[in-house]
Amino acid sequence: MSYLPIEDYALIGNMHTAALVGRNGSIDWLCWPTFDAPSVFGRILDDQKGGFFQIEPVHEVRTRRQMYWPETNVLITRFMAADGVAEVVDFMPVGLDPDEHGYHHLIRHVEVIRGEMPLRVTCEPAFNYARDEHKTHVNRHGAVFEAPDETIGLATSVSLKRTKDGVTSTFELERGDRVTFALHPLDDGQPCCAPFSPADEQELLDRTLDYWHRWLRQCTYDGRWREEIYRSALVLKLLTYEPTGAIIAAPTTSLPESIGGVRNWDYRYTWIRDAAFTVYAFLRLGFTEEAKDFIQWLEARSHDRDNDTLQIVYGIDGTKNLTERTLDHLDGYCGSRPVRIGNAAADQLQLDIYGELMDAAYLSNKYSEPISHDLWTELRDLINWVCDNWQRKDEGIWEVRSGRRHFVFSKLMCWVALDRGLRLADKRSFPADRQRWLECRDAIYQDIMDKGWSERRQAFVQHYESDALDASNLIMPLVFFMAPSDPRMIKTLESILRPPSEGGLVSDSLVYRYDTEAVDDGLPGYEGTFNMCTFWMVEALTRAGRTDREKLHRARLKFEKMLGYANHVGLYAEQTGPCGEALGNFPQALTHLALISAAYNLDQTLDEEGIG
Repeated sequence: MSYLPIEDYALIGNMHTAALVGRNGSIDWLCWPTFDAPSVFGRILDDQKGGFFQIEPVHEVRTRRQMYWPETNVLITRFMAADGVAEVVDFMPVGLDPDEHGYHHLIRHVEVIRGEMPLRVTCEPAFNYARDEHKTHVNRHGAVFEAPDETIGLATSVSLKRTKDGVTSTFELERGDRVTFALHPLDDGQPCCAPFSPADEQELLDRTLDYWHRWLRQCTYDGRWREEIYRSALVLKLLTYEPTGAIIAAPTTSLPESIGGVRNWDYRYTWIRDAAFTVYAFLRLGFTEEAKDFIQWLEARSHDRDNDTLQIVYGIDGTKNLTERTLDHLDGYCGSRPVRIGNAAADQLQLDIYGELMDAAYLSNKYSEPISHDLWTELRDLINWVCDNWQRKDEGIWEVRSGRRHFVFSKLMCWVALDRGLRLADKRSFPADRQRWLECRDAIYQDIMDKGWSERRQAFVQHYESDALDASNLIMPLVFFMAPSDPRMIKTLESILRPPSEGGLVSDSLVYRYDTEAVDDGLPGYEGTFNMCTFWMVEALTRAGRTDREKLHRARLKFEKMLGYANHVGLYAEQTGPCGEALGNFPQALTHLALISAAYNLDQTLDEEGIG
C-alpha cells in the first residue's frame, strides 16, 4: 500500500479517542483507549508494520466517495462500480453508560445498496506503536487480539481466517445485505463478545445519530457558512476528552509539516494557548457546557502549579510528564522521520500562555458563569508572576528550538494578561494590586511600540532586534491591543499581505507563519502555509474593513478561497502545502477554532455594513 494523502482521511470518535478513516475504507490511525494511548492501528506512520483495519471491494471500483451523515460525526464511505454500490458506515457510539453494550466500541457495517459486490475485510493491529507482538485467536464470534498490555476483540458474523498479523475474510453481498464488525476492549482471558444483531446495531447507530443532532441543536449560530461552522464545532467536540473537558490540539502525532522533513510533532495533548480560542468559539456558538468544562480543566491546572508557573501543555488528564521520545522503528509518513511521541515543548518558557489563560477566564466570566474566588486567587498570583517576568526572553508561540528571544507575540499576550486581569478585577470587585498591574500593562505596551516596530520594514516584527515578519502579530486588533485602522496595524497588514518573493508571507491568500529562510527556528527544512494564520488574516482584514470597504471585500474573498482548501469532508490539517495538500497533524483544533472566529466576525460585519 502506498500512503494516502493526509487530506484523504476523515475522523470518527467518542470523546475518549478518535480514528482516521481513509477514502479507501481503511482505519490507519487509532490510539486505544484514549487519545494519548499507544496506537493500535498506525499505518499512516508506517505502511508496512503500522497496523490497519480495512473494508474494501475485492475488485477495483470506479468511484469512491466519503461524507458525514448530515450534522453528525457518523461517517459513510461509498464504493461505486458497474455491478454494484457498497457503503461502509463507521462510528463510535456516544452518550452510553459504561455498563451498556457498545460502550467504547468502534462499529463498522458494510451494506450493498445496489447490485452485488465481493468485499474483503482485513484487521491487522500493531499494538504499542507496532512495538508489541500479539496473539490472534479466531472463534465463532470473530477474533481476539491479545498483546502483553492490551486485548481487543473483533466481533462479526463473518467467518474469519488468520493472517500473519491478524485476520481477513472475503465475502459477497447483494442489495440489502449488511455485515457488521465491532472492535471492543477485552479483559485478559475474556472471549470476544457476540456479534451485534442487525436490530441492536441499528439502535446504537440511531442513538449515536440522535446524540449528535441533539448536541448540535444547541448551536445558536444562524449566519453565513453554517455548514462549515457546524462541521468545525463537531470536530472540536470530537477532540474533547470527555472525562476532563480538555481539548487536544490534534488526534495524531508526527504527520509532517514537509514531506520527508523532521518537523514532526506529537499534538495529542492540551495546550494552555488554545484556552481563549476554545472558550471564545464555544461561547459564540452557544456551547456553554463545553466552555465551562474547559475552564474547570484550566482551573485544575492553576491549582496544580510548580514554581508559581504553568506548563504550556499538559496531558489530557493533567499529566505533566510529556517526555519526548522517537520511535526509530517506524518509517514515518512517506518517510518523514523521526516519529515522535511526547513533546519537549512542555519544558519551554512561553510567556504568552498567561494572556490566553486570562482571556479565557475573562470571556467565561462575561458570557458563561462567574469565576470562583478560588480561581481568582490563583489567577491573581499568575498575573503578579507576569509582572515580575514579562521582560524575560522565551521560546514563543511557535516553540522554536533555536534559543530564547524577546518575541513580540509573547509581550503582547503578557499585555493581554494584565489587561484582562484589570477588567476582571473591576467587573467583579476582586482584590488586586491594580496600580502595579496598570503600570506594568502600560510599560509592556510602550515596550512593544518602541522595540517591536521596525521602521525599515514598516511593520511589527517577530522579535526585538529583528526585521522578520510574523503572522502572529495579526492578532493585535483581535485582542484589542491595536485599533484595526491604526496606521501601524494597516502597514503591518500590507507588509504581511505581500508575496514571499517581495518579503511578505502570503501566497494565493494563504499565510505563512514566518519565513523559514529568514528566521532561525532551530530546525532544517521548510513548511507549508499555516491555516490558523490565514483565518487570523481574514479576521484582521474584517476588523479593518469596518472603516475600509475594500479590505472587507478582501477578507470575504480570502475566507471563501480558504474554505476551498478544506478536504472533502470539511476538515483541515495544521498546514497547506504548495500543491494544496494537507500537511501536519490532522485535523487541527486551532484551525477550526480560528475558522469559527473568522466566520462569526466576518458574518457580523457584513450584516452591519449591509452587504448580502
